[in-house]
Amino acid sequence: MQCFYSPAQDRHAPATFLLRGAPAPSPERPERAERLAEALGGLGLRLSSPASIDSPGLRQRLETIHTPRYLQFLETIHARWRAMPGAAELVAPNVHPAGGGHHYPEHPIGQAGWHLHDMACPIGADSFAGILASAASAEAAADAVKGGERAAYALCRPPGHHAGPERAGGFCFLNNAALAACILRERYARVAIVDVDLHHGNGTQDIFYARGDVWTGSLHADPSEFYPFFWGGADERGSGDGEGANLNIPLSIDSNGRGFIEALDRLLEGMAAFRPEALIVALGLDAHKDDPLAGLALDTEDFTPIGARLNALDLPTVLVQEGGYPTPSLGNNLAAFLRGFGTT
Repeated sequence: MQCFYSPAQDRHAPATFLLRGAPAPSPERPERAERLAEALGGLGLRLSSPASIDSPGLRQRLETIHTPRYLQFLETIHARWRAMPGAAELVAPNVHPAGGGHHYPEHPIGQAGWHLHDMACPIGADSFAGILASAASAEAAADAVKGGERAAYALCRPPGHHAGPERAGGFCFLNNAALAACILRERYARVAIVDVDLHHGNGTQDIFYARGDVWTGSLHADPSEFYPFFWGGADERGSGDGEGANLNIPLSIDSNGRGFIEALDRLLEGMAAFRPEALIVALGLDAHKDDPLAGLALDTEDFTPIGARLNALDLPTVLVQEGGYPTPSLGNNLAAFLRGFGTT
């Protein structure tokens, strides 16, 4: 199986984020990629760099899932932010349009509040290069599968499933899984995204909510008690052309592997009527009981049957890395999933 990662992704490396009102060390740091890469090596899988981390083709594809003004914001905000007197090194908004806003602001502070949904997405001087490189890894994996590979893996860091059409959140800036889905749509008529991250993939849901050609399904900790809080309910089924093409299965906090796998079986049963021709797996590993963002209680061995069930669908598949944060078990969780998926 081809696996993709660019060292340029490490250029996005904010040291802190705001957690419960206080600065805290960010778990979304380059060490994540190091641990995951080590696990891949242990399975005999080699990481390749994308041919390009910034091409006109990639930017055109990103404009199919994100608005032009949002992409421009990500690329230019740090320089404009630092030009303000007294501005901090990292872009971090102090005002948000709670409840919505009527006017798009011109000022950097206003734009930061508009586009950065929460305080987990600080932007540094080199962040955009790292963010774009992560998307390029997803693009490379999707192009490999579009070109005939049975499966490919993108080690995306930063992750992407909380990023909406013009919103960053939860460490996510560009929606790598949505990008991969749009690339597979260039060949396949119906593409499904299955999100097994601890958190609901709210950005992915928003991008495809009114579309009937991409089915989105997510199982995750119950958002009535857990991030992202405002999305992820079982009553969110899509709208317009996408009505019935979105399925959420919220799980009680601290649900174990058995409950998670039973929910995955129900999710896949719900997907069957869509008859997907290709699959994106938004591969979060943060449902593990030791993850620093813990909300569920899976053991490492639970990731093997998860991988096996997704492999049994026998679809062209792009595995896109989402959450899963530095602990001694992180690499083992990826290895367990890939053993189940049948890559070794």
